Amino acid sequence: MELWKRWVRTPFGTHRGFIRLCLAWFELAVGRLERFSNTDLACVKRLVFVCLGNVCRSAYAEAVVRRKGVQGLSFGLSASTGMCANVDAISTAHTRGYDLGEHRSTDQSDFNIEEGDLLLVMEVRQARRIEPVARAAGAQVVLLGLWATPRRPHIHDPAGLSLEYFNTCFRVVESAVDNLVAAWQRARPSWAARAGDSAEVTRSPSEPAGDYPSN
Repeated sequence: MELWKRWVRTPFGTHRGFIRLCLAWFELAVGRLERFSNTDLACVKRLVFVCLGNVCRSAYAEAVVRRKGVQGLSFGLSASTGMCANVDAISTAHTRGYDLGEHRSTDQSDFNIEEGDLLLVMEVRQARRIEPVARAAGAQVVLLGLWATPRRPHIHDPAGLSLEYFNTCFRVVESAVDNLVAAWQRARPSWAARAGDSAEVTRSPSEPAGDYPSN
């Protein structure tokens, strides 16, 4: 049981979380996730965090980005609009210095995706599900975990899992948001200076030391 906690439950949540992470790494390695790892930050106007229920992962990401004074929003692909954040999410966020007490969930059907939005999803299947709607609206879809240090193409849902994994999950989310916001803020002046010009494509960082190394 102690080995299970150390090697699976704490870092990955469940064995399913570990398997899905491995599958995501494989798809990334063979190039299947190329479109979900390249980011045109110069065209981004809003950061929009997306998960399933909008009560854990995306709720926390929104809280982190708002603390930085950046416009951030969130919604869930299968959420019930108006729900409070998950109790364990509130508790874990509090220990990390964030308050989710006022958060209320938003379902995709109640959210208006706009041109210039960067939709930051937690899982590959979420990226594929939202991609058609996002592209039609002129928005981009990216795996949030690819901005974390170290990178993590699958951020497993912590709902109903251990507090240890909640902390792991929120640490990954916070790292990704920190790196993403720093890169976005570097890109925004160039966007303002060359508005209307073709923008450069930015890759999510693959190594802690580099700004935008290739996959």
